Amino acid sequence: MTALSFRARLLAGACTIASLTLATAAFAQDHTGHAMPAQATTAEAEPPADPHAGHHMAMPQSDTIDDGYMSLPPHDGMVMPMVSPLGAYSMTRDAGGTAWQPDATPNFGIMKHSGEWMLMGHALLNGVYVDQGGPRGGSKAFAAGMFMGMAQRQVGPGMLGFKAMVSPDPFMGKSGYPLLMAVGETADGEHALVDRQHPHDLFMELSASYSLSVGDKSDVYLYAGLPGSPAYGPPAFMHRASSMDSPEAPISHHWFDSTHITFGVVTAGFSHDDWKIETSAFRGREPDQKRYDIETGQLDSVSARLSYIPTPNWALQTSWAKINSPEALDPDKDEARASASALYARPLGKDGSISATLAWSRKDRIPGDALQAWLAEGSVKPNDRWTIFARAEQVEQDELADHHGSHSGEAYTVRRVSLGAIRDFQIAESVKFGIGGLVSAYDAPQALGYDDPMGGMAFVRLRIG
Repeated sequence: MTALSFRARLLAGACTIASLTLATAAFAQDHTGHAMPAQATTAEAEPPADPHAGHHMAMPQSDTIDDGYMSLPPHDGMVMPMVSPLGAYSMTRDAGGTAWQPDATPNFGIMKHSGEWMLMGHALLNGVYVDQGGPRGGSKAFAAGMFMGMAQRQVGPGMLGFKAMVSPDPFMGKSGYPLLMAVGETADGEHALVDRQHPHDLFMELSASYSLSVGDKSDVYLYAGLPGSPAYGPPAFMHRASSMDSPEAPISHHWFDSTHITFGVVTAGFSHDDWKIETSAFRGREPDQKRYDIETGQLDSVSARLSYIPTPNWALQTSWAKINSPEALDPDKDEARASASALYARPLGKDGSISATLAWSRKDRIPGDALQAWLAEGSVKPNDRWTIFARAEQVEQDELADHHGSHSGEAYTVRRVSLGAIRDFQIAESVKFGIGGLVSAYDAPQALGYDDPMGGMAFVRLRIG
């Protein structure tokens, strides 16, 4: 495959994602035979209830939610959105860590009130078989996913929140699973993982937060995690609605998401209406190959992020980070990173939704090269049974020429496109079983020896909440 032909395929993939977004958005506007969920929002309509009214109010005592959206049943004639633990806005705006997503994003979870506490739980478990072609490929069966629990309650004038998230990833082994052109972290403490996606740690997040109203539609908050996610980048890929149905990690993971499991982070933020500015102090070193422990260290790195929700359907962010010695195998190199992203979400028909992400990131190794990554991905749910998802990426890599993952190698531009689908079956209330698959195509310079491979995954999924 020539670079020109693959660029055409990459452009076609990106255009397909954009076309799906526009076509399904038009479908949602034009086909009004099915009523939209009462709590769903659109760019042309205001949310059904103002979460700022009675900020951090005591929640009505109810054990149920409307399926798919974080809201309580109608109360005095209107739907009551669940308030975020970080400020006076709907919980649908919250993604991983303190990142924002569009208000119209469908969120899934099982909620229950116990006394003064509001509790929520969610679980997603994938059983996957992956096959990556070409001379640098491989195959493997593994399990991946996450189990998340959250609790919040009014304490004094503000809201106290806790979040815990664990992953079965460590059980796949220290070397993770084959994923061509992916790099990052290490399996043995001596060699970098190249052409493999590393397993995430058992503890993905153990965090606490406290927020306080400081004026009309204005809030301040403090968030701390061991581990947690600092104020950098868009939501991590497993939390983005546009990618959470795919079990395949992006090859741009270590441009956008590598800080989402940080063993030591403190974030302070201020939000006013649809704007938020926040800054973090955190431990720069990425998790080591010991995936079951809790690591500690000095908070030696900093980040800042500005977020904006221009309409209920869009979430924009730009962020910057100075990261001290992130790589254990290159301890003398620091990194400066910058990112910008736009997330889109919209309800579709009675039970469907559409989500999309466009993101850019650059990391400057000090000393070293400046490397950029681009990502476009989308997810279309025409109903509550089927999901179609796609992703296109372009990444500048300097660790692929040397299979030991040396950062001193020549930088190459590599690309990947993937397309997949999953069919869900409702097997109990708030429990779905899904069967899915995806195919991926890659493009890389001939010198790297990939020989234009294809890849694919077949998977089953159990989703609770």
